[in-house]
Amino acid sequence: MNEPGIVIVGGGMAAARACINLRANDYLGSIILVSEENLLPYDRPPLSKASIVDAAAHEPVLLLDESIVASLNVDVRLGQQVTAINRSEKTISLNDGSKIPYSKLLIATGAKPRKLNCPGGEFALTLRDHKDTVLLREKFQPHKKITVIGGGFIGLELASSASKLGCHVTLIEAQPRILMRGVPEPIAKIVHDRHLAAGVTMIIGTGISHLTENAVHLTDGRVIAADTIIAGIGAAPETKLAADAGLAIENGIACNAQMQTSDPDIYAAGDCASFPHELMGGKRLRLEAWRSAQEQAATAAANMLGGAKTHNNIPWFWSDQFDLSLQIAGSAELGPNTITRVPAEGALVLFHLADDGSIKGASGIGIGNAIGRDIKVAEMLVAKNAKPSPEILADPTQQLKTLLKA
Repeated sequence: MNEPGIVIVGGGMAAARACINLRANDYLGSIILVSEENLLPYDRPPLSKASIVDAAAHEPVLLLDESIVASLNVDVRLGQQVTAINRSEKTISLNDGSKIPYSKLLIATGAKPRKLNCPGGEFALTLRDHKDTVLLREKFQPHKKITVIGGGFIGLELASSASKLGCHVTLIEAQPRILMRGVPEPIAKIVHDRHLAAGVTMIIGTGISHLTENAVHLTDGRVIAADTIIAGIGAAPETKLAADAGLAIENGIACNAQMQTSDPDIYAAGDCASFPHELMGGKRLRLEAWRSAQEQAATAAANMLGGAKTHNNIPWFWSDQFDLSLQIAGSAELGPNTITRVPAEGALVLFHLADDGSIKGASGIGIGNAIGRDIKVAEMLVAKNAKPSPEILADPTQQLKTLLKA
């Protein structure tokens, strides 16, 4: 235990799961986890939803509580910032001047919200961590005017939460529609219409000129009064630490399919990492998704211990929009041919097929779990590189699981 062990930098899902998987793989050496926050690793998806809306959800949902940390024998250093990685010495430096040696290093620093690049952009709040959620809970009071800039998942989830709490919500998106990246137009339209039905004012296809403390000024001259302005325009991977250490960067910390960086003793996982995916046409992916962070951490943990595990899990993402559940598996972009299935009233599933008939992805939306089973089967079909019958895919009376046997 006196030998340098494994050091993990980060405090989210990837960092937590790496600790668990290292011990599950019978690693007995030291594990040191360093996090800038003063909280043990906690779940991030609720920050834009339940942590704001649920009256009882004042505390974050811990992924590693004190008892789990003790059982895993993890040395957790909270409220400390890693300032540098010295690859030749195999040490990391902390802001208190101390150094920690490592045999293997995992970078799981996540992503940070993008800032508005316009005059007055500093007046817009962003959401990254629990303290941001606490502030938004205070701001989302009944009848307050909340303006959300950005029609991606975070912006829409925050608009939904504010609307549920009785706020007057306006959402502004400069693109021609919401959810331009990775979500097919028919599903985006369902989300758009659901927000309208809830009373959210949707301003689409109009840019921002500038912000003042209590107003958003649009490029068409309109002025939107706001008690609170929020920027939800996406996130940038936190790569500075890696870049300063000379690691390769390509839409995140560039890893191979084993989640290993350009330094063989340093790995990365979660929102900060990109990697090539064999089943997605070899395309380099960076996935901002809860389950992907878990799976990448498991891959990295196995390989830090000498394994040769390839990360080829099918990407899967979900989002809650009011009473609607949206799920995406695989890649719509790789499947230009669309097969439509209506599994239940108010539900829609789109299957994305390549020109050779192989299924590359599926997108679905519906109330509750109306589309969950179909998306799960589709995910399994993508993993098999299957060429399912379009007729069966389109027919809601047909059981999709029969395609797995074909």
